[in-house]
Amino acid sequence: MAAATAAQLSSAASVAALSTTKAGKVGFSSSNGILSSTKGLGLAPPLSPVHKLRLGKTVCQAAAAGGRVPDMGKRVLMNWLLAGAVSLPVAGMAGPYLYFFVPQGSGGAGGGVTAKDELGNDVIASKWVKAHSSGDRSLAQGLKGDPTYIVVEDQGQIATFGINAVCTHLGCVVPWNKAENKFICPCHGSQYNNQGKVVRGPAPLSLALAHTDIVDDKVILTPWTETDFRTGGDPWWS
Repeated sequence: MAAATAAQLSSAASVAALSTTKAGKVGFSSSNGILSSTKGLGLAPPLSPVHKLRLGKTVCQAAAAGGRVPDMGKRVLMNWLLAGAVSLPVAGMAGPYLYFFVPQGSGGAGGGVTAKDELGNDVIASKWVKAHSSGDRSLAQGLKGDPTYIVVEDQGQIATFGINAVCTHLGCVVPWNKAENKFICPCHGSQYNNQGKVVRGPAPLSLALAHTDIVDDKVILTPWTETDFRTGGDPWWS
């Protein structure tokens, strides 16, 4: 009787120990390396380095399989489209500023234009002769934006030629000297007579000419392409 009771107690202890072990058992599946645990209330032991590496590889592979890698050609195309969208408005804003630094021409050329005064208004012939006395030579904006002298003759009429004010030496604007009755360049002393013909160097050539016409009471300047009446030669600026 005592022996039977001892055997039953030993068997009960073994069952209890086995149950405790199963309740706290934690392991890894040999098929996929993913952490798994049996049903129970036991805590999982810390992962070994090998298990961590296998687990990280599995997660990365799953993320790569579920994501989408962009095509390189499409990425390049999108970059070009973005660059174009940005450059167009930038170029539109920069254009006027760049044009400001483009130097103006030095001779009479191109199509006819209406002369402009210092305020940018059209030069009206009838008003011009009232405001400028006979023999006057005053500047207006002419062909290609060049400063051009409008000549008022002794009869109080606008002459049929305008004189480009850009010095043929180094491009300075030559002022009219009424007391000397000539154009005298302040930069290097070049001189031109009252029609713009060079009379003293270092300027090598006479000032360029432009035709002056009156159309609807406006002063129109057009290129001078025929013989230079001051020298009898071909116009160097054409």
